[in-house]
Amino acid sequence: MFVNTLAELSRTHCIALCAVLVPANLIATSLTMLLTVLRRPISQVWQSAGIASIFAVLMLLHVWTWFMVGVVMPPTYILLCLASTCLLTNLGSIIVARRLAVKQPVAAQ
Repeated sequence: MFVNTLAELSRTHCIALCAVLVPANLIATSLTMLLTVLRRPISQVWQSAGIASIFAVLMLLHVWTWFMVGVVMPPTYILLCLASTCLLTNLGSIIVARRLAVKQPVAAQ
């Protein structure tokens, strides 16, 4: 019952949700990549990737509500690809940040 209500709410407010989630996904994932490139501490990369992943999962759930009612249109697949790409990019950023953290030279004491 509760899931159906949330799904209906998601479909009813589709334009507003997409207007928030698309830029949020792009900005948060870009921030994660930037933190990785700047070699910021791994905790900052994890935090940024976590927030960005929340936005991506929300978008995946929103797209899933459209698939539940049988809506198969290009925007549905575009949003699905965007959310999936953001999730994979955040995962990749975490992996790269961990590898860069291990390879940093130890300062002479």
